[in-house]
Amino acid sequence: MTHKIRLSILFFSALLSLQLAFAQTNKQYTHADSLRGVYGPSRDWWDVLDYDLHVNFNISDSTISGFNTIQFKILKKGKQLQIDLQQPMSLDSMVLSTRVSANAADAKVLNSFYPANIKQDGNAYFVDIQPLKLQSINYLTVYYHGKPRIARRPPWDGGLIWKKDKKHNPWVTVACQGLGASVWYPCKDHQTDEPDSAQMHIRIPDSLVCVGNGRFRGKIVHEDGTATFTWAVVNSINNYCIIPYIGKYSHFSEVFKGEKGNLDMDYWVLEENLEKAKKQFTDAVRMMTAFEYWFGPYPFYEDGYKLVEAPHLGMEHQSATAYGNGYQNGYSGRDLSGTGWGLKWDFIIVHESGHEWFANNITSKDIADMWVHEGFTNYSETLFTDYFYGREAGNAYVQGIRKLISNDIPIIGPYLVNKEGSGDMYYKSGNMLHMIRQVISNDEKFRMILRGLNKVFYHQTVTTKQVENYISKESGIDFSKLFDQYLRNTEIPVLEYKIDGYKLSYRYTNCINGFNLPLKIHFKTDQWIKPSTNWNTQNLYPEGNTDFSIDPNFYIKTKKVD
Repeated sequence: MTHKIRLSILFFSALLSLQLAFAQTNKQYTHADSLRGVYGPSRDWWDVLDYDLHVNFNISDSTISGFNTIQFKILKKGKQLQIDLQQPMSLDSMVLSTRVSANAADAKVLNSFYPANIKQDGNAYFVDIQPLKLQSINYLTVYYHGKPRIARRPPWDGGLIWKKDKKHNPWVTVACQGLGASVWYPCKDHQTDEPDSAQMHIRIPDSLVCVGNGRFRGKIVHEDGTATFTWAVVNSINNYCIIPYIGKYSHFSEVFKGEKGNLDMDYWVLEENLEKAKKQFTDAVRMMTAFEYWFGPYPFYEDGYKLVEAPHLGMEHQSATAYGNGYQNGYSGRDLSGTGWGLKWDFIIVHESGHEWFANNITSKDIADMWVHEGFTNYSETLFTDYFYGREAGNAYVQGIRKLISNDIPIIGPYLVNKEGSGDMYYKSGNMLHMIRQVISNDEKFRMILRGLNKVFYHQTVTTKQVENYISKESGIDFSKLFDQYLRNTEIPVLEYKIDGYKLSYRYTNCINGFNLPLKIHFKTDQWIKPSTNWNTQNLYPEGNTDFSIDPNFYIKTKKVD
């Protein structure tokens, strides 16, 4: 790539970031945004236990139809219930029932809802119900159909993906993070409430294969040339992670001997890519080895681990990670860090699988806190590099990705409107975690904090504050000002310093009040200092070189003053 082309790309990337930042800063959030983002009185009184999803995929006209039976528990009194289903999909009817046993035939219908008694408000549907007994288990079956939104630029601009492989076979899937699972099935579309389990029954032409989350439960062949494939997970799962993959798939597998025993690792790829996959997917075992070391056991042993080839770049679909990196190392063949280390491994296998711990095991309640998913997973790339190639390689990688930081808007987005913050949730958050690691200055302790997060918040939804407080408590260091500076502000702190003989004076500027990040520096010797927003002076004997530098593992700026 020529120097001029590089400059052009950087210029237009910066321009796009500024435009996006302006758009987000000046956005007026709507009633519809609140309906998606607020976990309020139509949602908070009932807890989803299970989704039992039955969907017919009509590939010839890009339509789908079916129903979702939602099993839920009553937590407190509620009068109105909200179901989300995005236009142009149509909700046909709902049936509320209770069951004496697991047999659906034992269902006692409590109420049936049709368009006349269903209130639609954009992409949300409301029904009024009579009070249900506290702690009782109930079932809401929601029937629907339609031609769902087609993804324009998956996975970033999501929806249904109707493609064909090189042999012109149908190749169909969904990518809907942020956009929401309600783009293709009716659900309680909020990250706060994950179903404790889920099943998918996907009906497609019998000439194709459907792969889904968790374990394969069977296939039923119908007389009309279609077949229904059933997949199920027995662990809690994000709505947006429940995804079918439909195509001409081949399969191979292996067993990983992990911390919790034998883990089934399965790989589903297009038939023509089988041999390439057998070579490239060796990174999956390397990933699992490194991440079980750093983060603790893979969180979903019961559901297994899968890589599934997809017609888009990738996504962290729990226990069935979408893979579309073209069987090459790096990010579509590129090293995001520019150091060479990012070409030693397959970015999609490492990054998207890292989300099994941060996004799927630990999930943010509000997508404003998406840094909990993306920051830790971005840093998993550094930790993978560190594990296999050494500490200096990991340091070089995380320092290299700083050039991708925009500092456009805060990393944490606006709450209660289903809106994430800056894309800096990846690279800037990763560098923030790297600084926390430096300050803790004990890799075993840092590793225990990462493993502890995955143990304490196992299969839970969390807030940023819970994660912040855990790290500060377990490290014994108050990192609250660091979190405020890097997650909630866009300014990068500047360390002003001046040298007078053997005296070094320093302070922080361009930062929040009270910012107090300790720094490792070199001034005559390697040492730690504790700057604040007030001037501090360090006196050292005059021997030695008075050149001043900070450890490059800290993402701050410096300025020498007179």
